[in-house]
Amino acid sequence: MYCVRKVTEDLYWVGGNDRRLELFENIHPIPRGVSYNSYVLLDEKTVLFDTVDWSIGRQFFENLEYVLDGRPLDYMIINHMEPDHAASIKEVLLRYPKVKVISTERAFMLMHQFGFDVEDRREEVKEGDTRSFGRHELTFVAAPMIHWPEAMVTFDLTNGVLFAADAFGSFGSLDGKLFNDEVNFDRDWIDDARRYYTNIVGKYGPHVQALLKKASTIDIKMICPLHGPVWRSDLGYFLDKYDKWSRYEPEEKGVLIVYASMYGNLEAAVNALATRLAEKGVTNVAVYDVSKTHVSQLISETFRLSHIVLASVTYNLGIYPPMHNYLMDMKALNLQKRTVALIESGSWSPKSGVLMEEFLDDMKQMTILNEQVSVLSSLNESSSAELDQLVEGLVESLNEE
Repeated sequence: MYCVRKVTEDLYWVGGNDRRLELFENIHPIPRGVSYNSYVLLDEKTVLFDTVDWSIGRQFFENLEYVLDGRPLDYMIINHMEPDHAASIKEVLLRYPKVKVISTERAFMLMHQFGFDVEDRREEVKEGDTRSFGRHELTFVAAPMIHWPEAMVTFDLTNGVLFAADAFGSFGSLDGKLFNDEVNFDRDWIDDARRYYTNIVGKYGPHVQALLKKASTIDIKMICPLHGPVWRSDLGYFLDKYDKWSRYEPEEKGVLIVYASMYGNLEAAVNALATRLAEKGVTNVAVYDVSKTHVSQLISETFRLSHIVLASVTYNLGIYPPMHNYLMDMKALNLQKRTVALIESGSWSPKSGVLMEEFLDDMKQMTILNEQVSVLSSLNESSSAELDQLVEGLVESLNEE
């Protein structure tokens, strides 16, 4: 049975939701599932914008058949070739043998690699090209490395709808509510949207900035992403988030404390730190155990907050492995422009502090506070005094910005 929603007078959402999938890209936990968005334009010619993951293929084709209502499918525009959107291309080609495929040269190369035979149906476009389908005229904008090299976005010059590929998306199933103004986005969606951006697109901030610059030259009235809600109001809210994230500017002043504790002694020191910060009026503090928190959540919080405290035991004369993995992800995703404080611990040869500092020195625009804490086995009077100095250093740094 079909399940569709009207987006505009002649544009329909024909996607679906997957609540069974546990890991997005087989890496990132998605407890609320994910939506796969696809859209159909009914003009003098019919146009399909992207397809869906095969996991919801049955629903997708029921939706597509219902919306077309006996009309042929004339065109399929492929903005992004990642399999969670492109997996159903081959079936579309089989069901609609006269459909023409519009995409970029690089996307057609990927279609060939995936085994999709489109050679006699392809219409290659590049930046600035336009196509008319009747009342609607569309133009195509290159969006390389957001987050694959072949990506483009498509803009409807007639009604201001931007088909944004993997930009402006979010984890989470739609639960019947398609539009951003049908949900409390700042309460229920922003964490999933941030985690999606920072982990999927986060490395490519300069490319996102380039796309935002292009977007500023067109009159966007609606954003149709391939995951998550469709934006038809308050576009500035989400565009501002993307601008901050892609410039690696923190959203908020606050302190993220990520700790690696084996037997609880360093955890006790971290609890003392958080308490003393609160006593100084610093209440925007988030504390996470690196061993129990998925790294995608840590990365999201790292993008959100301005200051980071890394507290790690020394393990085999090195950084505790889950902490090291978190640092590797920070570096891989190009995180920068943060103020960092370090706490190390060990019973005979604590070295994690100097090793974490060396790691951070290799990252861009990272400020490391001079106040560092070394905990020998457990917090004592000496390390407690160092902790007080660290609190003062954090408070001073927060007040400077």
